[in-house]
Amino acid sequence: MKRLSALVFGFILVFCASASVYYEPAWQGVNPNPPDSPVRLIFIHHSTGENWLNDDNGGLARALQKNNYYPSDTNYGWGPDAIGDRTDIPNWLEWFRSENTPQIMQAVFQEGEVHSPFARTLTDPGGENQIILFKSCFPNSALDGSPDDPPSSGSDLNVGNAKYIYNEILQYFKTRPDKLFVVITAPPLTDGTFAANARAFNQWLVNDWLREDNYTLPNVAVFDFYNVLTGPNNHHRFTGGQIEHVINDKRNTEFYPSEDDHPNRQGNQKATTEFLPMLNIFYNRWKASAPTTAAAQPPATNPQAQSTENQGQQSVQSPADAVPAAGGLLFDFESEQPLWEASVDEAAQTTALDCQINTANAGSGGQSMQIVFNVAANSWATCSSFFDAPRDLSAAAGIQFMLRLQDPPGEMHLDVFTGPDGERATYARQIPLPDSTGKWSIIQTRWSDLKRVEWEADGGTVFSHPEQITGLAFGFPAGNQVNHGIIQIDDIQTFSSGAAPAQVANPPAAAPAAEQPALAAPQNQESTGQKTRSGRIMPFCGSILLVPLAAVAAAGRKRK
Repeated sequence: MKRLSALVFGFILVFCASASVYYEPAWQGVNPNPPDSPVRLIFIHHSTGENWLNDDNGGLARALQKNNYYPSDTNYGWGPDAIGDRTDIPNWLEWFRSENTPQIMQAVFQEGEVHSPFARTLTDPGGENQIILFKSCFPNSALDGSPDDPPSSGSDLNVGNAKYIYNEILQYFKTRPDKLFVVITAPPLTDGTFAANARAFNQWLVNDWLREDNYTLPNVAVFDFYNVLTGPNNHHRFTGGQIEHVINDKRNTEFYPSEDDHPNRQGNQKATTEFLPMLNIFYNRWKASAPTTAAAQPPATNPQAQSTENQGQQSVQSPADAVPAAGGLLFDFESEQPLWEASVDEAAQTTALDCQINTANAGSGGQSMQIVFNVAANSWATCSSFFDAPRDLSAAAGIQFMLRLQDPPGEMHLDVFTGPDGERATYARQIPLPDSTGKWSIIQTRWSDLKRVEWEADGGTVFSHPEQITGLAFGFPAGNQVNHGIIQIDDIQTFSSGAAPAQVANPPAAAPAAEQPALAAPQNQESTGQKTRSGRIMPFCGSILLVPLAAVAAAGRKRK
């Protein structure tokens, strides 16, 4: 079987050698013109990237500025906990998929210094970096495994784990459609031991990665630095009015070596020439539908965008070491429980919501639910769960839950539903957010705090049917500005009249960021029996599939 796979892969490479042209999805446009005004850009790299930027080598920084990009970069020793030291493929989870991601990426967005030998001639346009280029160095082309390995989580540098990691970091990219992320493939090695694996993986990144994950946002792009450096007739460029990704030279190793595996000046300059028009195309595609543009705005008539007034009792918030008071536990996110699924405004293409199990941060036990969201202006998103049968919670005074703000939202609601699908009534309360970030607080909501939403019949009436509760939700409406953030929820339960939150002396510690991604892998979810899912998407073998969620879609239709 292995021999047959090798023969099939060899046939594919021979076919690609004659004609391998990058496929252009219908939603993408091709505009190779540079921006009209300077745009801030940052490049995450090590020594190969430094040589490429160098005015006396690849000249990338000079070419970027001629095309109206204001470049900064990171290198060894840069950033929070010297994260700049770590740019291998497995390290991208720490950058883009860990509990430290908000801190790391805020530093990336704000960085304005030069850490490589190039001169800047443009004036700083101000604001944050809008474009993030990131690249691993040539040792990452020594990928173990087989060329056709599927995505699989692990710790080794192999084809399956590399695919898994790139699938995982898409989860973060979809929460930041206001930024453009450009993957620069790792350069080739002169040693051909793993060359076929490197070729197959980079072909997957260019041709299959986003398509397999059904990722349609234009804020992620790939430039095949690897292919450009494998031969003088191998290209990833814009020519003749189209993008082409061509493999004419039948080799998978470095064609432009210096005294070692670093690409030489000729190879770097070839890459610069091919990259700039491609970057312009990536930028223009993204800018045409970025969240700040009119094209991304949903219809003005959207009732979920209305703000529910915060009335009645105020939340009870506990210190950092809090756990919930005793009461009727509804969700602890440790055992088999009803699905949590997401509903988003389909009219706002940049709105994204992800509800997943998190093992890095828990208020109690070992797991919580993490919600990552990016809600376009005048849009909405909700993470909901519906019971198989109505719950009688009339013996309780209300509902409480544990809340940890990792990246605080602009606004957040608790929703309580009564009635079956088609006759559902929605009662909501705007949650007053704790002042602390990164610490657990207990939020209590009494039944009298909940009001019928204004776009339903009897809008504004006080909730009075705790014996008929059919579901719960956390809602994230957006007014005139994007509402994005990352939160964790744990131990949703009822509480009795007069009950106050309890405390424990030793709250559970978060797992190290380098070992535990911010969201558990799909394999971990299956092993624990949890059935938490993400909106619009659900994990499958480490990748993402676009699926309709019938129960939540029904709730979404009511909100629209």
